[in-house]
Amino acid sequence: MAGGAVLTANPLKLDLRSHRKCFFICSVITIASFQYGLDYALVGGFMAMPGFLRVFGYFNTATNKWSIDPTVQQLISSLMTIGTFVGSLLVGPFSALFGRRHGLWAASLLNFVATGIMIGTTSLGALYFSRLLLGVSVGWFLTFAQVYVNEAAPAHLRGVMFAVYQCQLSVGSIVGAAVDNGTHLLDGPEAYRIPLAVFFVAPAVQSVAIFFFPESPRWLVTQGKEDAAKSALRRLRNARISETELEAEFNEIAVSTREQMEQRDGKHLWIDMWRGRDRRRTLLSIAIICFHCANGSSWVNIYTTYFLAAAGVTEAFSYSVMVTCMGLIGAIASSFIVRRFDRRVIVLVGVGACGLCQLAFAVAWTVAPGSVAAAKSIVAFISLFTFFYVAYAPYAWLMGGEYPNNHLRAHTFGLATALNFLGNWLGVFTAPYFINPASLGWNAKYGYVWAGSNAILFVFTWFYIPETRDRTLEEIHEMFEANVPARKFKGYVCAGTRAMADAVILRDKEAAHAAHVEDPPAAASATGRDLSGSHMEKA
Repeated sequence: MAGGAVLTANPLKLDLRSHRKCFFICSVITIASFQYGLDYALVGGFMAMPGFLRVFGYFNTATNKWSIDPTVQQLISSLMTIGTFVGSLLVGPFSALFGRRHGLWAASLLNFVATGIMIGTTSLGALYFSRLLLGVSVGWFLTFAQVYVNEAAPAHLRGVMFAVYQCQLSVGSIVGAAVDNGTHLLDGPEAYRIPLAVFFVAPAVQSVAIFFFPESPRWLVTQGKEDAAKSALRRLRNARISETELEAEFNEIAVSTREQMEQRDGKHLWIDMWRGRDRRRTLLSIAIICFHCANGSSWVNIYTTYFLAAAGVTEAFSYSVMVTCMGLIGAIASSFIVRRFDRRVIVLVGVGACGLCQLAFAVAWTVAPGSVAAAKSIVAFISLFTFFYVAYAPYAWLMGGEYPNNHLRAHTFGLATALNFLGNWLGVFTAPYFINPASLGWNAKYGYVWAGSNAILFVFTWFYIPETRDRTLEEIHEMFEANVPARKFKGYVCAGTRAMADAVILRDKEAAHAAHVEDPPAAASATGRDLSGSHMEKA
């Protein structure tokens, strides 16, 4: 479990210091995930915010409180998820034409337009449209950022970078919950307009920074721009990386990518991903990415504040901030273990713990519904659920991006992400029917459904998810092409990929040796003359 992949073909130094530049670039790229966490926390809080409900809700005379219609609640929450579904499906075609960086710029533009509409409107129709548009933006932010990091980060640091990605998402959730907590008592529309203004910050910072970052080297190779790809790779690597190491890494990328492209016609990528051994890779990518919606995280994340308030928890907004902080702690904790433990192990522990947490608060509500003890149990187990979910979630994203080949990555990852968001939409859209008192009113007993779902994920991971820790994307390609069983990925020796990297190292060694022994007869003759002269003088 600890120890990592054996005999990796990665030619680079396996430390962090030698890759500080790439670490910084990828960290800025992952700011995109801040928007996703921010949206979940902000909009979830709006559902229990009088200032928001006065504009988009109604006054319930029976309870003498402001309320929101379940249908409106569903549409506000779910339309963003539908937007992410549509946006993610467009990632492949857009990326094939314009690359990863332009996708992030386009996401920022859509974000600015959608946020402006949400802040300025009092119409439900305009709000619905802006939520859909914001969803497309968020889908592009998440997908393009993750594809870029998968392709730019060194093999041994991809796990760490995705932990940073999850930290950014958790920070977004904390900021969103904290801002909501600070404005939720305001009676006017500023109660939700002030939090919405935060949507402008992260995309503005990222949009400026991307001007100084290179495009993905692997994408450039797929476009036939190998000189530009090598230049981009050099910009991603520190000066501490020797030219031999950089040449070896680039040779591995270029040779493997050319081979991958030659095996496909390059014109029907939506079809190619389902052909031959790529079918297995596509299905695995979709499966592991859809773990996010299949473990019940969507309804827990977006309805945390509403759910706690419905369960009789006092200071629900404050507790919501605490829950999001538990997520950040989980992300930070996972960043320390990802280099030491296999990804399969982290995912197994994560889905197992998430299932037990959902089961625990469902049982608590069944035994003592509406009681103080049940409310405390809900707070405790939602906090633990958030910790374990956030601790393993980035590696489900990571593996989903590692499985496809370089030529098909954007299309496959975009489809997998879209299906995950479709699952999220289903969870968000149906949750009010289960938890809202005006419908079934199950409240925390809804956790029974998701406890069973997590049990299925545990079994699936055990039998079908391959281990990819510290493997280059080209090694992963070789193992899939060799049809290696999932349980044997960890110990498999990638001789072919190693040879690609070693070819450059051997070439440089031979060149250096040739330089040392250049013109050997003349050198030997000169040495002989010197020695002879020396002897003669002595004689």
